[in-house]
Amino acid sequence: MVTTGTELDGYRITKSHGIVRGITVRSRSLVGSIGAGFQTLFGGNITLFETLCEQAREQAFDRLCDHAAEHGANAIIGMRYDATEIFQGVTEVLAYGTAVSVEKV
Repeated sequence: MVTTGTELDGYRITKSHGIVRGITVRSRSLVGSIGAGFQTLFGGNITLFETLCEQAREQAFDRLCDHAAEHGANAIIGMRYDATEIFQGVTEVLAYGTAVSVEKV
């Protein structure tokens, strides 16, 4: 269970395991950059970049959940995403939050 909030309805936090994170660093391929460049000429949604961003977020999220499980947690509260361009065309996507153990109330 993952939430951006500080609690989960119907559950009680029994233990905090600390901050956990999942990180991925992605770059655009030359073909993808050229294809996206053509899409910008026509305006609208740039599906090639949208797909790349969604894959990066999904990978960071999966790694976040794995990191929490390694700490013995069964939930994450306060989950957030952050992204930073390391250099042109290379972006770090970070998912982070607080790993907790919860039990049903």
